[in-house]
Amino acid sequence: MRQRVFATGVLALGAVLVTDVLRVWLPGIITIFGQAASTPAELMGAFALGWFVLALAAPPLIPRVGARPVTVGAAVLLAAARFALTATPGGRPQLWLATTGLLAGLVWLAGTAATTDRPVPGLALGLAVGAAGHAVVDTYDLVWWGRWEAWVASGVLVALFLAGHAPRPAPPGVAGVRAWFLAGPALLLAGMVALSPALARTATSYLQGEAGVAVSPVLGSLPLPVAVAGFLAVALAAAARPFSAAVARVRWLGGPLALLAGAVLLALDRGSLLLPALLLSALGLGACLALAAAAPAAAAPPAAEPPAAARSAAEPSGDRAASRRAYAATAGMLVFAVAAVAYYSAYDLGYPNGWVPVAVAVLVAAVALAAGRADVSPARSAGPARPAVRAPLPPVRTTAAVTVLALLAPVVADDVPVTSNREGPPSHLTVVAYNIRMGFGLDGRLDPDALADLVSRRTPDVVLLSEVDRGWLLNGGHDTLDLLADRLHMAYVFAPAADPLWGDAVLSRWPVTAPRTLPLPAVGAPTGAQALAVTLDLGDGVRPAVVGTHLQPPPGRQPVVQARAVADFARRYAAGRPLVVAGDLNTEPGDAAFAEFTRAGLVDALAAARPLPTSPADRPSEQIDHVFVTPGVTAAGAVAPGGTASDHLPVAVTLTLPPT
Repeated sequence: MRQRVFATGVLALGAVLVTDVLRVWLPGIITIFGQAASTPAELMGAFALGWFVLALAAPPLIPRVGARPVTVGAAVLLAAARFALTATPGGRPQLWLATTGLLAGLVWLAGTAATTDRPVPGLALGLAVGAAGHAVVDTYDLVWWGRWEAWVASGVLVALFLAGHAPRPAPPGVAGVRAWFLAGPALLLAGMVALSPALARTATSYLQGEAGVAVSPVLGSLPLPVAVAGFLAVALAAAARPFSAAVARVRWLGGPLALLAGAVLLALDRGSLLLPALLLSALGLGACLALAAAAPAAAAPPAAEPPAAARSAAEPSGDRAASRRAYAATAGMLVFAVAAVAYYSAYDLGYPNGWVPVAVAVLVAAVALAAGRADVSPARSAGPARPAVRAPLPPVRTTAAVTVLALLAPVVADDVPVTSNREGPPSHLTVVAYNIRMGFGLDGRLDPDALADLVSRRTPDVVLLSEVDRGWLLNGGHDTLDLLADRLHMAYVFAPAADPLWGDAVLSRWPVTAPRTLPLPAVGAPTGAQALAVTLDLGDGVRPAVVGTHLQPPPGRQPVVQARAVADFARRYAAGRPLVVAGDLNTEPGDAAFAEFTRAGLVDALAAARPLPTSPADRPSEQIDHVFVTPGVTAAGAVAPGGTASDHLPVAVTLTLPPT
């Protein structure tokens, strides 16, 4: 039992390390290998899938070299890569170091699978601890910090992981194939929805918003501890005590159905459905993992050491089981890669992707139902209850401890948004528009501090953001908007564009009212677009309108139709009040789409500073980020501060409103 507890802890730590590496490697495909969307999506997908296919060489290697040398060697390489990522300056060294860590992690999983027949407690604990820890650090991974705290925490994590490989593992049984196969799909569903801290906060912000938009939430991380508690309690409780036939039948059907329901709600792409999607997916995923563990749990260990002849006869069977588990683990991670590529490539290639999480949930449910069928079979119902098998971890105490960790997030990571009316309307407003590329700079590093520094150079009153990511697993599962809003000490309003987690936002030092969002016609563009309108309450009845957008033109064409829709929507919303329209408009002065705004009676607020190129950030040559205002609003001091915290430069301008 002591060995099983040790093995469970090591597996949990390894799951945390693999997840950490993936949060660096996945966005690196887009920001470093993809080179700011200049690389075809098909090539990026092939690069991503290739490493998971290469990992299929590990299972046949294990019988030749031995499971322990392969596992220990891969563990050392994984730990070294994870630790070194804390110091990587970005760029290609970061990408290749993360790739090395990923491949080592996949080989380590295969080696661990060969020697572990009951992986569910360790996998479940690792997923839950990883989610809770990610919430406590406000979804800003330690690898990006660059501070001594990150070095200490990373060092402790990898040291404990490596120390856990010193004892030799106990001889495994012949089960565990189904459970190991589910490791990859479970990692995908946990990162996308079931245990995503960023999605939990985004779900809360939609519930506290109105008209289909999200706002700065109070206690936004609170759903995450609930999801973690439900997931871990269900996943660990299966082996803790026997179930009656009736309870087993409910568990057998209820878990898969809950997981499917959560995946369907996620696929509907509605912000108001994110919270039930999170909670149902967490419970369903935990239940399915528990069902997958049913086979090894049901097989009681031998009472005494078998004779030598019996051991010799059993060894071929054990070798086959070890090989099957190793193949199952690598195949499951390949499912992770294929599903992730299929889901997120849709935003480049333009096909429906809601079926992907549903298909993965169906796969997990089918495997879980097959594994748990023995508990609800007629023979099982008529016979005695399945005997309890002592769990390697105390389920109640383990769940309580991880839940307490997750409960720190609302206290430590959630700032209270503050807006206030000062004495009378301000004499002027400073407006900044910035395409932040999901928070990643040209070096491929997530750096919200650098973003905040560029934005705050002009002490803005209003900030309009484009390409805001609030939890895409592809980009590391962080909430860019919350990270930036906390650093700017500004409240936000967010509107979805591609899906409920990706869109545009308006941050303001002043109270905002009457938010509205208008989905824009796609006209052949694969990524969705919208226009977000809010009203600033500046006091004394001064209430200018602000509209933020990110036009997404179809390949090789101008976003004329979208520009016309935004201009018409903005003028109707303002209804004669002062109006500001800003964002990444993907059009240059003199283009047909640019003319749609001037035709609607709007004025180029950056005209006095032209040319004012903003893209690409390191060699700006294109003027595609703009601010328009209604006549009577005076613009001055337009600038585009230099920096590489994104692939665009921000534009900033000071506006003076007409007298009321």
